[in-house]
Amino acid sequence: MPIKIALAGNPNSGKTTLFNSLTGSSQYVGNWPGVTVEKKEGRLKGFKDVIITDLPGIYSLSPYTLEEVVSRNYILEERPDAIINLVDASNIERNLYLTTQVLELGIPVIVALNMIDLVNRDGDRIDADALSRALGCRMVGISALKEEGTETLAEQAVALARSGERCEKPIVFSPRVEMALKPLADIASWHYPAERVRWYSVKLLERDQKLLEEGKLTGEELAAAEEASAALEREYDDDCESIIANERYNFITELVDSSVIRGRVGMSVSDRIDSILTNRFLALPVFAAIMGVVYYVSVSWLGAIGTNWTREVLFGAVLMPGATAFLNSVGAAGWLTGLIVDGILGGVGSVLSFVPQMMLLFFFLAFLEDCGYMSRVAFIMDRIFRKFGLSGKSFIPLLISSGCGVPGIMASRTIENEKDRRMTIIVTTFIPCGAKLPIIALIGGALFPGSAWVAPAMYFLGVAMVVFSGLILKKTRLFLGDPSPFVMEMPRYHLPGLKSLLTHVWERSRAFIVKAGTVIFVACTVIWFLSNFGVAGSGIGLVSQEGSFLAAFGGLIDVLFVPLGFGNWQATVATLTGLAAKENVVGTLGVLLGSAGAAEKTPELLHGIANLFTSVSALSFLAFNLLCAPCVAAMGAIRREMGSWKWTLIALGYQTGLAYAVALVINQLGSVLVLGRPFSPGTAVAFVILAAAVWLVVRPEPGKKGKRPGAPAERETAASR
Repeated sequence: MPIKIALAGNPNSGKTTLFNSLTGSSQYVGNWPGVTVEKKEGRLKGFKDVIITDLPGIYSLSPYTLEEVVSRNYILEERPDAIINLVDASNIERNLYLTTQVLELGIPVIVALNMIDLVNRDGDRIDADALSRALGCRMVGISALKEEGTETLAEQAVALARSGERCEKPIVFSPRVEMALKPLADIASWHYPAERVRWYSVKLLERDQKLLEEGKLTGEELAAAEEASAALEREYDDDCESIIANERYNFITELVDSSVIRGRVGMSVSDRIDSILTNRFLALPVFAAIMGVVYYVSVSWLGAIGTNWTREVLFGAVLMPGATAFLNSVGAAGWLTGLIVDGILGGVGSVLSFVPQMMLLFFFLAFLEDCGYMSRVAFIMDRIFRKFGLSGKSFIPLLISSGCGVPGIMASRTIENEKDRRMTIIVTTFIPCGAKLPIIALIGGALFPGSAWVAPAMYFLGVAMVVFSGLILKKTRLFLGDPSPFVMEMPRYHLPGLKSLLTHVWERSRAFIVKAGTVIFVACTVIWFLSNFGVAGSGIGLVSQEGSFLAAFGGLIDVLFVPLGFGNWQATVATLTGLAAKENVVGTLGVLLGSAGAAEKTPELLHGIANLFTSVSALSFLAFNLLCAPCVAAMGAIRREMGSWKWTLIALGYQTGLAYAVALVINQLGSVLVLGRPFSPGTAVAFVILAAAVWLVVRPEPGKKGKRPGAPAERETAASR
């Protein structure tokens, strides 16, 4: 039987970094709660019979959120042989709360004091021996990021799992609480293992709902447990859960005071940085400036250099002419040459040429996440999002969606409030993901060459639609209610490890490249056939694009997009293929607008796109494709997380309807204001949409006259947990 060791700890404690170090896994490391939504497993390096299970980051074992339920169920039901409890040593008082709970489970525990290098750097000192004696478990100081002390930790954890040595010194509460626990311990001893009696007696006192619903206790025992809890609550004039939480923190405070020596007085480096980056007035302008620089460097400057070389040299001057010459030399049929060169190399190449821009963007985002800045942005956004009916926790899925919408949608599981969770799922894909970046870059390069504002503008358009949706949806019957409370740990600023950054970039880029080699490959092949074959005479054969099956199909529905400014079959087909994968938009346009095997293919593609759109209709096309229903994979994730087709259709319908309205307003008003076209019925419709949008934003919340929509709810504090 393999040895099972569970890895448990607070979010941002470095847990997943340690998991990668111990197992050699390429699991991505993030600096926000909820990145590990489900447990991950890997074999411990050097120990073939030892399995490490990475549990979701949690603050306690009280089952409030999905990640806490996953961790608690695993520990109680799977019974690992040992637990490595990872503690952020630089924020030890907050992290030890979970430790006091884990030690009551009757499972061998070893505590890893992570980031001990940061503690030493600040001149502080932790007496690990004193902590070990007080808690009755082993302590090991490590730096997961630098992989210092991790080998010792692994060896001691394996030895502990094999010995089965359990903690015999659970924390002792005040005499009155201990007196209330005594009869509950007698009850728990009849139904649960002896080593877990302490855990279950505390849970009975806290009126743990999951425990009470198990049905193991008799009616008399339930009544006795209720009476013990009620008596203590009358004595303390507080609920039992808060009483126990305060008892734990009182114990932790005394323990930290006696075992941690503070060497530096005053503001830390992180605090001084936060005084600027989280300043009430400077935070948002700084965030906007940082994201503007990130997109400028990634899309308009360095990334554009790499993309232009890939597109014009690698594909345009080497691969495509080379493939054309080779196929001609072996006497390949003209249609086969067209399929391989135009359909496959042209379509897939159009997508892959944007990999340099994506890799740079992923690198910068990973740096901001790993250094600790994005956690501050979530904190900043909590103050703002609450004014718009959303929680700061909604920012976490939005941030993850900048890479891919699927994990972003799944990250919504960290939101306890069902209404907030559903609304977050609906708006998450408004943030441009990596697959949408090629669309932005292609349209920007064709219609707005050299302009650095296009990519940031599309990013902030997504943010604006999130805010707008929060304002109007929170006032509907489906989403009425206060936002869920938000608790987040603020990690200290630190330079991320290069290995972690490169791992993040590679994982996200690989997913994009694999999709280009599979989904996009098939799509481009099919599109080439449909755009080059049609009814020829009495049968089916090669025809011009205008007479192809694809043109006929696109011509049936392109009328729907006439008000949006791109009512032509090429743009219509590109939009529809984007529902399979957003990269298909670029691949489709590459197939339809490229020229066979020419080194000048890329200029012709950009020229063809420039002829297909005006500057205004191009922005309308961008807005629609960035905001409408996401790719099939994201749709599937929405269905899984919503749990019903009804809510899935509501989400997709809202996204597509909003995208259509925004694109229509951009095209109709832009045509008048920018292109100088006369006022038309479409312009009137655009003004009606704008007026309706303003009314939806300012209208009072139903049933709450005089109360500002989205007023902040009472915030949850650490002690209340």
